This record gives sequence, structure tokens and C-alpha cells, in this order.
Amino acid sequence: MAGAALAALLSLVAVPERAGAAMELVTDPSPVVVELFTSQGCSSCPPADAYLGELAQRRDVLALAFHVDYWNYIGWEDPFSSPEATERQRAYGSLLDLRAIYTPQMVIDGTTHEVGSDRGAVASAIKNAAREPKVPVTLLNDETGFRVRIGAGEPGMRARVWLIEYEPEAATEVKRGENAGKRLVEYNIVQSWRAIGEWDGTAIEIALPPGNAGACAVIVQADPIGPIYGAAAFRMEMQ
Repeated sequence: MAGAALAALLSLVAVPERAGAAMELVTDPSPVVVELFTSQGCSSCPPADAYLGELAQRRDVLALAFHVDYWNYIGWEDPFSSPEATERQRAYGSLLDLRAIYTPQMVIDGTTHEVGSDRGAVASAIKNAAREPKVPVTLLNDETGFRVRIGAGEPGMRARVWLIEYEPEAATEVKRGENAGKRLVEYNIVQSWRAIGEWDGTAIEIALPPGNAGACAVIVQADPIGPIYGAAAFRMEMQ
């Protein structure tokens, strides 16, 4: 479960055909993708979780929280954690030549990382990433259904297109572990992700499959993991 640079936020009701639904775009056409690797078992993570919530309000940023499972052993099992999130972070650790993975860590556009609570460093990384050219990504809704259109890139570019389902906001009363007694509010919590297509640098359209999560993201990212080439986000509004 890796990621590619095209992020599409999708607040959707569990209706297989999405009949009577309209799309509301909630990001700019090419937002910077920020991935936070976090855990409810980590006492250093709440400030980064709060910062991600602020970033999630910006139209020029697509913020996603991946809850890792390697903190679960200290007395509190994060209900949002998964081994797949840990695997994704380890893949970034290898890509970025890190000696060890850690929380809270923010990975920006799949190319750089910073401590998630270091607002100045993260803001600078987002600003730098925003200067990089992005592949145009358009989300469509017409009589043929819901689709994502990925524009043309440089010859030889190859990426995988991923559909990410996530919960926009959730609160948890933590009973044990380093954050025992705290009520944690977290944002854009990734629940699952799956590949929905491949991109070889030429313009393509891909149908968006039905979903049943509170929100979704579509990202187009170098395969198996690496730079994110483009992003877009939207919500589904039932009419």
C-alpha cells in the first residue's frame, strides 16, 4: 500500500452508485500532500496531531494521518493503527535513508520529512514543495459517473494511483499508556488504501470505485514509493 501524488478528499455516504451526489472541491488543483505518522501511544504526538488538523483546513495542502502500530505494546492499542501504516513509514525510511523511523513524523510530497510538531520546519518544507511543478488532476462527475483525470507529465514518468479512505475527525478517550487520561482529537485518519490504476506519463481517466468511508483521497505517486506528482480533493454531498 504505497502512495502516488494525487490526493482527492471525498466525504461520502455508503451509497454504491452515489446517486444524487454532487462533488464539492475542497483543495486547490495541486495541493502539497503531507503525511503524518503518529500514534495515540506516543506522548509527543498530540501537538503534531493538532497541527495536522490546522493543515487540513488549508486548500493548498492535503493532510493525511497514518497511525502506526509499534507503540501499541506500552499499554494502549491505538484503534486506528495498522501494520500497513508502519510498513509505509518504513518504506519512506528506506527511501529517505533514515537510520530509524519515529513519531511524530511528517513526510511532505513523498520527498522530505520533518518532526511533525516542528511547525517552522514543516511550513518551510510545504513552501518549498509548492514550488515544484505538478501534474494536473481533475475530478469529474457526469452521466458516466465519478472519474479522476490525470494530465500528461514528462516522458518516462511512472506512478501508481491510489484511493485512500479516511475519517475527517475523531475523538478518543485514552485509558492507558503515555497519553492516559487525555481526550485526543485527531484528523484525516487513514483507514485503508488501494491501487486503482497506473500512470505512465500520458493523460488518462480512471473511474472512482464506490466507497463507504467518511472521506477519500486519490494520490498519484512514484511506484513503489517516492515523489507525489499531483493531487486533488473533494467531498461528496448527497442531494
